[in-house]
This record gives sequence, C-alpha cells and structure tokens, in this order.
Amino acid sequence: MSTEPALTDLSAAVLARGGELRAGGTDTTARQRSGVSPGPFTDLDGVGGLRGTTPLDDGGLRIGALTTLAALAADPQVRDGWPALALAAGSAATPQVRAAGTLGGNLLQRNRCWYYRNPHISCFQKGGDGCPAREGDHHFGVVAGDGACVAPHPSTLAMALLTYDAQVEVHGESPRGVAELYGDGDRLHRADHLLPPDRILTAVRLPAAVPGERAACHRAISRAHAEWPLVEATARLAFDGAAITHAAVAAGAVARVPLRLPEVEAALIGREPTPGLLAEAAATVLTRCRPLPQTAYKATLFRDTVLEVLEQAAAPAGAGRGLPRD
Repeated sequence: MSTEPALTDLSAAVLARGGELRAGGTDTTARQRSGVSPGPFTDLDGVGGLRGTTPLDDGGLRIGALTTLAALAADPQVRDGWPALALAAGSAATPQVRAAGTLGGNLLQRNRCWYYRNPHISCFQKGGDGCPAREGDHHFGVVAGDGACVAPHPSTLAMALLTYDAQVEVHGESPRGVAELYGDGDRLHRADHLLPPDRILTAVRLPAAVPGERAACHRAISRAHAEWPLVEATARLAFDGAAITHAAVAAGAVARVPLRLPEVEAALIGREPTPGLLAEAAATVLTRCRPLPQTAYKATLFRDTVLEVLEQAAAPAGAGRGLPRD
C-alpha cells in the first residue's frame, strides 16, 4: 500500500496541531518527561513502507527511516556491504534503545546538553538568546567549530553515513546528501538539524558497496556501558595490495554536526598503512580543534580515537584490534 496519502496527512496534522513527529520515541519520550518537549506528538509507527531494506538498481541499498538500530546491526546485507553502518548501529546506546530507536530518529534526535534538557533554563536551542553552557559546565561540549551553541551533535549513524556519501529521502522532496540535513554547524543555534517540523524523513539511500572494504567504529566513553561518547569515529579503507585506494573517515561528538575528515583521508590515499602513517594522518585533526576551557582534553582524545579506528580498519581480517603504534 502506498504511504503517500498517509505521509501527506501526517505533515498536515503536524502543521495544524504543532508539536512533533515521533518515531521510536527514545528521544522524544525523554524530552517529554523532562518538560522540554510537551507535544502533541504525531506517531509514525503505523505508517507502512518506512521499514526494512530494498536493493537499488545501481547496487546501492534503500533503508526505511523506521528501521531500528538493532535491525540494521543484524542485517546481513548491511553487515556485508556497508559494515561501518552496521558497526555504528550495533555500538550505539543499549540493547533496549537499539530495539526501539530508529534510523530516522537517530539522525534527527536532539543533543544531550543538560542546559537544553532543563525546562527552566533558556538557551539558543529553545529560542533564547544565549548559551549558558559556554560560561557554565561544558566539559562534554564541542572541541571543533566556532558556533554559538557548544552542544555536540549526538547522531552516531549520521557519522557513519557520511563516510558512504549517503543520501536521505524527505517526503515531497528530491534526495539530498546526509550532510545537508545539518549544513554548517555554526548555523545550528536553535536546532540540531535543518529539517522543518512538518517534513518527514522517509529513507536513507546508500551507494553501491565497495568490495573488500575494511571498517571500524570506536566510541571513547567515560564508563564501560550505556554512555554517550566523549568522542567517536568511523573509518572505511579499501586496498590494492598494500596501498590504500579508498579512505573515508568521520567523527562525532566533537562539533555541532557530525564531521567528515577529508584531511585524514588525503593523508592515507595511495600509501601503505604503517604505524607512522596512521599516526600522522590521525594527527591532522588537531588543526580543527578550538577547545573551550573545559574541552581541551577532547583534542587529544579526538586524535587518539581517529587513530584507533584507522588501526582497526587497516588490520587484516583476524589480525586483532590493529597495528602497533610507533
């Protein structure tokens, strides 16, 4: 059954009622409980055609926006062809959240800044004219970028999708790059994405798989389980013999938007992944860093997390966690 009338009706309902669209509810429920997002909510759960995967004629894959993180992590097609996405989905949150949280919800969730999440505190994110975190407690804040808001973007899947040059489908619009959901991080004073409230993200499109790619995803966290990352990174590498022929690297939790890291990629292409080269490539991210008073530690962690995923992705299958460092 076509989803077109249902999606059009839902868009109209949100415009008429105000409030928000709700997918798996893992973020909207938390914001509703804290009093930041009172609703009303328009549920997408009953809309058909927004779940599961569909192979594309060009060798790519279309993934419905209501596909859960758990389903993504377990899907054999995703694991074999787009392993960085499967790894990212399987590392996020907890098993309970992965069972309910959706692809679209992960891309469009709101940040975890405790000032934003407090209904009694005004900030840019809630239509105010200041960022209390900048002068307050911001030790989980950004380390890259100069935007007005210092809350890092929370989407693990967006970071992984950037490395695939994936596109998103929005109801009633032409497909666009995942990066276009967020734009320039300095513009995101009052939201964590640029999608209007009445627009519905329906799917993600992945390009054809890169044969033989090696992928890695790592989250640096402050406790062993169920923690938001301090820094996270994803790497995809492909080889011709010993030389790297394809590299795609991205990072999360360091800026207002998930970051693709072309400087790291450029340092790798055409070269053999020696320990020294990987360390040199990872260190290029330091030029992006503009730490706040309490986030200087993130600069080193940013570099080390990128190095971790490069080592893991460069290691041959069965060779352990990666190459030794110099």
